[in-house]
Amino acid sequence: MFYWLMKYVVIGPVIKAVFRPWIVGRRNVPREGAAILASNHLSFSDSIFLPLMIDRRMAFLAKSDYFTGKGIKGWATRLFFTATGQLPIDRSGGKASEASLNTGLGVLGRGELLGIYPEGTRSPDGTLYRGRTGIARMALEARVPVIPVVMVDTGAIMPIGQRVPRVGRVGIVIGEPLDFSRFEGMESDRYILRSVTDEIMVALQRLGEQRYEDVYASTVKDRLATAQAAKAPSARH
Repeated sequence: MFYWLMKYVVIGPVIKAVFRPWIVGRRNVPREGAAILASNHLSFSDSIFLPLMIDRRMAFLAKSDYFTGKGIKGWATRLFFTATGQLPIDRSGGKASEASLNTGLGVLGRGELLGIYPEGTRSPDGTLYRGRTGIARMALEARVPVIPVVMVDTGAIMPIGQRVPRVGRVGIVIGEPLDFSRFEGMESDRYILRSVTDEIMVALQRLGEQRYEDVYASTVKDRLATAQAAKAPSARH
């Protein structure tokens, strides 16, 4: 009830009035049954606009840091993320990654929609980067279709590091579902998982016509951070 109240009464109408989001391909989201919505990731606001613009409830896997803040700000952040259907996960790897996988499979097991960013993190520069294979494992284990989703111009209104979005129009393009039933029972084969993940990324690239680079976004972020740190001492001289 709280989710729908926020979507249709409290938050949703305001966001729609200010940003006037548009959507193409809404019919590609099934009216019932589990599915994964695989989206590119340009902005923090992606997790707001996508659930707002589709008719069914959906859940995103969000890093647990968003749910652990203290004080009024922490409370408000937790409330917002809960209201928008996001579930806390630990991204530290190892057993935490397995727990995240199980959280996602739980959503799919209930016949619901699960939103995933295959790149694993926001693109630092608008480029589409290599996908992580967790999405393929979830799709094969849960035996559900993967629906490619492209967010348009969300990075322009709220780039990384900006807390308050600029007013601008954003869009969503939803592609046709991808069926991976031919790989049933192969979710433990790492070559199959990589192949499925790459197929998803190709679908995203073709749908959104983003520039693609076959490297992880997290690697690019680390490179940028290292370069900035190296420049910092020289800037003081």
